[in-house]
Amino acid sequence: MVSRTDAPSRVRVADAPGLELVSRRRLLLSPIDAFFRLHPGDRSLVKEGEAVGRGQPILEHYREPRTVVVPGQNGEGNQPAPGDRWTAPGGRAAREAHGATDGELLFRSGGRWRVASGERAEPLESPVAGVVHEVRAGAGVTIRSTANAIVGRSALAGPSWGKLQVATGPDGELRAQHVDVGMAGSIIVAGARMDAEALTRARAVGIRGIVVAALGIKEQRDFLASERRGRAAVHGLPPFGILVLDGASRRPIASPLMTLFEAVEGGVVAIVGDPPALVIDDPSVLLPSPAGDLVRVRSGPLAGAEGTWAGLAGPRRFPAGVTLEAAFVRFGGRPPVAIPIGDLERFA
Repeated sequence: MVSRTDAPSRVRVADAPGLELVSRRRLLLSPIDAFFRLHPGDRSLVKEGEAVGRGQPILEHYREPRTVVVPGQNGEGNQPAPGDRWTAPGGRAAREAHGATDGELLFRSGGRWRVASGERAEPLESPVAGVVHEVRAGAGVTIRSTANAIVGRSALAGPSWGKLQVATGPDGELRAQHVDVGMAGSIIVAGARMDAEALTRARAVGIRGIVVAALGIKEQRDFLASERRGRAAVHGLPPFGILVLDGASRRPIASPLMTLFEAVEGGVVAIVGDPPALVIDDPSVLLPSPAGDLVRVRSGPLAGAEGTWAGLAGPRRFPAGVTLEAAFVRFGGRPPVAIPIGDLERFA
């Protein structure tokens, strides 16, 4: 388990009346249960209680899944059930008649079975080391890891792993011309945002993953479309994942998160999609704790700004004529500013 340095916070929640009303954002999660979905036709390669290592195949899925119809079995005896594996009877002619060699039984209708199958099966490798906590046919495989994980908002593409590299500052933007082959094999911290061109180039040069504060809806659609085309054309495409920390609107990476990335830089990390998180592999890294009075604006005109808690402000009238419970936040050396409490978050 990764250690944390418990440096004294300037203010504790108990010493700051009203601070407990601010939404608490958890920085680290441990242990983490990483869930890998089993789509129709997929096959688990592990069993509950089995120890797995990073890079070990845990399930097998079809690149081009389809449904085939096969005759059902007649008579008494061991009748198949949905979720069971199906194998085509021997003989080339019989296999060609079914159009598939194996698959997963889905349901029976009119004396025939619908089977999820495909032509080419690919293994999915575990990005983390841990123990198989649960295997649910037709649902997924859960791997429990004792490592700590930095939690994000969403994840795109598949799970991946590599050495963490901080490529730009918290409010920077990594553009396509700054992505080079020297970053191949790494997971890159890319600052406030990236465009679709930079993401496509990162994929092409062999980068294993991207950590970014925000990714626009258009960029997400363009990248996912490019990823589908690439996987349809290339067999055995290397893993690649994107961890979005905050959402779609541009904002800098929160300073507590950036401090964690800088502490972990150079170590092996992994991106998992459920929950969306960056898993830290090295248990010897000391991770700093955020200051207790640090708050961040998560929505509104000042989204992304960070300051220190300065107390409750009571009901205040804001633009559009709405009255909301507010709090004073001090940004740098300027006088405190009233911010709706619902627009704030604190880190723990």
